[in-house]
Amino acid sequence: MTTSTEQAGDRDDLRFAHIMLFVAPCFFVSNILVARAAADLVPPVALAVGRWGFVVLLMLPFTAAVLWRHRRTVLKELPDLMLLGALGMGVCGAFVYIAADTTTATNIGLIYAASPVLIVLLARYVYGEAMSTRQGAGLTLALLGVVIILCQGSLGVLTSFSFTVGDIWTVTAMMAWAVYSVLILHRPSKLAVLPRFVAIAACGVICMLPFLVWEAQWEPTTLNGRTLGIMLFLAVVASCFAYLSYTYIQRKLGASRTGLLMYLMPVYNSVLAVVLLGERLALFHLAGGGLVLLGLLLSSWRRKR
Repeated sequence: MTTSTEQAGDRDDLRFAHIMLFVAPCFFVSNILVARAAADLVPPVALAVGRWGFVVLLMLPFTAAVLWRHRRTVLKELPDLMLLGALGMGVCGAFVYIAADTTTATNIGLIYAASPVLIVLLARYVYGEAMSTRQGAGLTLALLGVVIILCQGSLGVLTSFSFTVGDIWTVTAMMAWAVYSVLILHRPSKLAVLPRFVAIAACGVICMLPFLVWEAQWEPTTLNGRTLGIMLFLAVVASCFAYLSYTYIQRKLGASRTGLLMYLMPVYNSVLAVVLLGERLALFHLAGGGLVLLGLLLSSWRRKR
C-alpha cells in the first residue's frame, strides 16, 4: 500500500517534472545561442571537441566501471558507436558552429525544429515504420517552412539558389541529427543508456580529432579562461543538463508530454535570440516557423483510442 509520504513525494516529482518541462528548452537552445555569440572566439571543430570532451570527462566517473565491465560489448559495437559519434557529435556539433558564423541563431533554431518530421520520413523508408496521411501532411508543411526560411521568403533566392551558406550547413546538420536519431533507436545495444551515450560522445571526439588538427593549421584555438569557460558551459548546460533533464521528464511525464519540448525549443530560441543577441524576427521567420511547428504538431499528434 502506498503511504501518504510516498504519494506526497510522487506529487512533488510530478510538479518538478512539469516545471522542468518549461525550463529544459533553455538548456537545449543554449547551444545555438552560444554558438552564435562565440562564433568569432572559438573555431567550430575546436568548440565541438571541447564541448564533448568535457562531457566525457564529466560523465566518465559515473560510467567508467560499467564501460570497463562491458568492454567486450563496447569493442563489438564500436562501428556503430563511431558512426553515431561522427553524426551526433561531429556533424551535428561542428556544422552548427560553422553555420553560426554566417547565419542567425533564429534561422538555426527554426531549421532544426523540422528534424523530428524528417525522422518520421527516414523511419518510414529505412525501417518500414508506418506513416499516416497526417504525418505526410506534417512533413510537407515542415519542409515548406524550412524552404521559406532558407529563401528568406523570396522567390528570387529560391530560383537563383543563392542561399545563405550558414543555412546550408544547418540543413546538413539537421539531416545528420535525423539520421542519428533513427539509428540510435533502431540499432540494438547491450549497453545501458548513459554508458552508451558517454561511449558515443568519446567516439565523436575521436572522429573529430583529424579535423581539429587540420583546422588548427589555419585557425588555431586560443585556450584561456574565456574559451574554456564556453566549452565547459556547453558541456554542462547544453549537453549534461539537457540530456539528464530530458530523461527525467520523459520518465515522469511520458513520451507524449515530453514531446512538448520540441514545440517550445524554436519559440524559446527565437525569443532569446532577439533578447540576448539583438536579432530581429522577419515575416519569413514567422511564416516559416509557423509551418514547421504546424508540421511538427501534425506529424507527432496521435488520436486517442
